Amino acid sequence: MPYPRPLATTLLAETPVPDGLTATVPRQLVHRASVAETFLTAATSTDTDRFTVFAEWPRAHQLHVSPDRSAYEPLLVAETVRQAGTLIAHTAYEVPLGHQFVLQELRVTTHPEHLVMGATPAEPVLHIAVRDVVRRGGRPAGFRYDVEIRLGEQRVGSAHVAATWTSAAVYRRLRGGRTAATVSALPVPPGLPPAAVGRALPADVVLAPAGHSDGWQLRVDTGHAVFFDHPLDHVPGMLLLEAARQAVRAGTRDTHRTAASFHAVFHQYAELDLPLWIEAETRPGAHGTDVQVVGRQGESTVFECGVVTEER
Repeated sequence: MPYPRPLATTLLAETPVPDGLTATVPRQLVHRASVAETFLTAATSTDTDRFTVFAEWPRAHQLHVSPDRSAYEPLLVAETVRQAGTLIAHTAYEVPLGHQFVLQELRVTTHPEHLVMGATPAEPVLHIAVRDVVRRGGRPAGFRYDVEIRLGEQRVGSAHVAATWTSAAVYRRLRGGRTAATVSALPVPPGLPPAAVGRALPADVVLAPAGHSDGWQLRVDTGHAVFFDHPLDHVPGMLLLEAARQAVRAGTRDTHRTAASFHAVFHQYAELDLPLWIEAETRPGAHGTDVQVVGRQGESTVFECGVVTEER
C-alpha cells in the first residue's frame, strides 16, 4: 500500500507570500478543531529545511491576551511555535494527517516588552530552521527546529522544539487502548483564587491547593475550550506549560513579575485519570527569578520546566 501523502502539501509556497493575507491555514494542519484557535496564515520554503511562517495574533483571547488587553502572553509565542512545527511537518515533510505528534522538548524565550498590544492584530513572522530529522524506514519520524519570532523589526522571541510523530495505529498500541472515549478525567477540584495565578476567570485556573505553599494539584477540565480544543486521551503540553506559569505566580506571590521564558522537557504522557502534582522551587537567577517546576504522577516525573521571570 503506498505511503499516504498529506492533504495540503501545495500550501507550502516556494516564493514569498504577498501582503494582505486574509485567512488562516486549514485548522487540521495545526491540530486544532477551532478556526479561532488557529493562528497561522501561510508558510514559505526559503531553502532546504528552512521556512518562513506567517501568523496573526488576536487582540482578545481567553488565555493568550492579558486580562486588561494590553499585552500578549508569552505562552501565545509557545503555541504559535508549536503550530508552526505541525504545519511544516505536514506540508514539507509529508507527514500524513491523522499521525499523532509527541512534544519532547520546548524551549521558548520571549521579550515581554515587545509583546505590547497594538491597534490592530499583531502579525508575527517566524523564521524556522529544521535540523536532526529522524527517519524510520526512509520516512521522517521526528525533527528538531529552531525559531526566531519577529514583529516588524523587533525580535520578540526565539524557540527550540523537539518533536516526533507516529501513525494512529502505532499510537493506539503505545497507549494500550487508552482513548479519549475510554478515559475519563478526575473530578475537577476547587482552584486557587484567579488573582493568585494571574488569571481573570476561575475557569482558567489550573492549580488547586495541595496543603503546602510550593505544591498544587493540577486541575484538568476537559471542557476547557482552549486546552481541550478537541478530545484528548492525555493532558496536553500547553496545559502543563500553563501550570508552570501559574505555579510561578502562586509560588513567588509577586504580581510585578511575569514568566518570560520556558524550558520544558516532557518525559511521558500525563494521564487524565490520575492526580498530577505540581511542585515549584524558586531561586535567584542570572536574568531574574528562576523557578523550577516539576509535574509528578505517582512515582513518575511527567515533565520538568525551568521558568525565568522578568519585571513587568
